[in-house]
Amino acid sequence: MLKAVSEAHPVDHQQLYVTASIGVSMYPEDGADAETLLKNADTAMYSAKFNGRQCYRFFKPSMSDQAVEERTIEEDLRLALQRNEFSLHYQPTINLRTGSITGAEALLRWTHPRRGMVPPAEFIPVAERTGLIQPIGAWVLREACRQARAWADQGLPITTMTVNVSGVQFRDDKFLEEILSTLGETGMNPGSLDLDLTESVLMQQPEVALAILLSLREKGVRVSVDDFGKGHSSLSSLRMLPLDSLKIDQSFMHQLNDTPGDAAIASAMISMGRSLNLRVVAEGVETAQDMAF
Repeated sequence: MLKAVSEAHPVDHQQLYVTASIGVSMYPEDGADAETLLKNADTAMYSAKFNGRQCYRFFKPSMSDQAVEERTIEEDLRLALQRNEFSLHYQPTINLRTGSITGAEALLRWTHPRRGMVPPAEFIPVAERTGLIQPIGAWVLREACRQARAWADQGLPITTMTVNVSGVQFRDDKFLEEILSTLGETGMNPGSLDLDLTESVLMQQPEVALAILLSLREKGVRVSVDDFGKGHSSLSSLRMLPLDSLKIDQSFMHQLNDTPGDAAIASAMISMGRSLNLRVVAEGVETAQDMAF
């Protein structure tokens, strides 16, 4: 079925391609009636979509539990903004030469009235799949810019505020408009805003990314490549993008002293960042050994 669906379809002198995600349930172990079998096949189909699309998945009872959990999180997320359940924590960016704090990264946290603190790894993917990341991301940007302006008014030497941007936000037609509107609304200096984008987001459509990044650069907004080293980027394409920083993923930091390969990779990324005249930020530096490295 996947092979048949993926064959080219000539439409108006063009070759168009369609992909499919397939869920399979089996009688009688997955259901004794058509309604149950279809419901379980539908659950398996969504599992196939979440695992990269253009594939198939057989139903497993654990999928139902996961689907129920995700629906519950989605329903609660829709109310979280109204109930002021989100907050921002700020992680400092430190200049290793001077030891001074030069910036901060806004980290989204969700305190649920019953669950308590919900890990970002549990609710961010659900927010992205459901489109809820748009209003949540807009709130994060506005609150982070407002806080940065407040710190600047107090005379604190925090020169940059870093905000993570999801692929859903970046691909939205009103992304640039929202950034500029928020800067105007909060009175924040555009040069103090640093947007974090992952390699995978930038590499999906490099030409589109280039146009957006050039517009941001024109306004003075900084852009960093987040989680560098984890994605699958084309270095030649990355070199053409107007970027300000590379951020080494914290997974490399946590194993610097135990895994020679990670230390070598981190060293190579630092050298590459320097050769490209980019600032290099190492995430997750938590020990004196990490800092010395």
